[in-house]
This record gives sequence, C-alpha cells and structure tokens, in this order.
Amino acid sequence: MDKVALTAGALYAIVLLRAGGTFAVGWLAGAGARRTRFAGRVSSAKFRRAERAIQRWGAPVVAVSFLTVGFQTAANFLAGSMRMPLPRYLPALFLGGAAWALIYATAGLGVLEVLGRLFARHTALGASAVAVLLLLTVCGVVAYRRRAVPAPGDTVAEES
Repeated sequence: MDKVALTAGALYAIVLLRAGGTFAVGWLAGAGARRTRFAGRVSSAKFRRAERAIQRWGAPVVAVSFLTVGFQTAANFLAGSMRMPLPRYLPALFLGGAAWALIYATAGLGVLEVLGRLFARHTALGASAVAVLLLLTVCGVVAYRRRAVPAPGDTVAEES
C-alpha cells in the first residue's frame, strides 16, 4: 500500500502543477485576447453569456474532465481563458486531480505489476503481448494517417 500512496502523492503533485499551469496559461491567453483585435468578439453578448456560464457551472466540468482522456487540458485552459474564479476552480482542481491520481496510481501500478509477472514467468508470452500491442498501435496510426490524407478525387478545385 505504500507504493500506491507514494505514487498517488507524486501524481497528485504533478497533476496540480500541470492542470494549474494550463489554467494560468489559459488565463493569460484570455487576457491577451481581450487586448487584441479579437477584443470585439470577446466582448460580444454571446461570448459574455458563455463566459458567465463557465464561471458559474464550469467547476463540475473541470472536476469530471480529470476522468477523461484528452479533455482535461482543454477544460482547464478554457476555465482559465474564460476567467473562472479561483474559489470555484481550485476545489474542482483538487477534487478532480485527486481522483485522477488515485485512478492512475492504482490501475497503473496494477498493470505494471501484471506485466512484470508476465515477463518473469513467461518471457516469450510477455514479449509477444508487447509486440502485438506495438503492431496494433502502428496499424492504428497508419490507418488514421490514411484517413487524414484526402484521396486524389476528393480535392476541390480552386475557383479562379
């Protein structure tokens, strides 16, 4: 249990610094946008309504974002750029970050322990499992890139 507590503590410190830093960068980016040519868009009634909604209801979204993959950075950045008040943001950060750290500490250590046992007892099986995972990853990346590149007939001709 000491390994889990130590890992969770380290991950908690990391997530607080990373997510808090993302919030700060978002805050600075939002402040900068308010001083540029985008100031007109940022001060529109629609944007102000969205900003008020995020300031008021964004804390639960920030907290839950830590349980997702790929959304937490965007949620923290948007919370900062939309000027979510710190008294609302910090509890969401502390709660969501704690959940994230505990999940990754327990599940992450569990996966590493299973892989360690697999390699120790059945090295060939462990190496095969890693090779299959790598192959699946490469195939996924290749398939993604093929879908991202338009086929020759799919391009739209530019109008002169």
